[in-house]
Amino acid sequence: MNTSQARGALGRYGEELAARRLAEAGMTVLERNWRCGRTGEIDIVARDGDALVVCEVKTRRAGSFEHPMAAVTPAKAERLRGLAERWLQEHGAAPPGGVRVDVVGVSLPDRGAPVVEHVRGAA
Repeated sequence: MNTSQARGALGRYGEELAARRLAEAGMTVLERNWRCGRTGEIDIVARDGDALVVCEVKTRRAGSFEHPMAAVTPAKAERLRGLAERWLQEHGAAPPGGVRVDVVGVSLPDRGAPVVEHVRGAA
């Protein structure tokens, strides 16, 4: 397996854990890996009560330099908001609760269970 395949497998595993965490928190996962042409991708689109949630998932191996949450910069958050608008154009009007950007960080230690952190309204 080459590096990009390994990274893809790592990312998919992290997204699976993230989707499970969101469902456990009472959210409904509507879509995963939604692509908008060359504009970008939303890892997870979910509903939390009457709010639409656009969720960025960041997965890192333990000991990596950057904490998963640090990967979502203000520019990345702005791009996610734009993608949320595009998603809504395709799927219907904004919900009464509006749109929220959440981040799920998944840290995979060398041993033991993954650490999954969910930050609501992170950006």
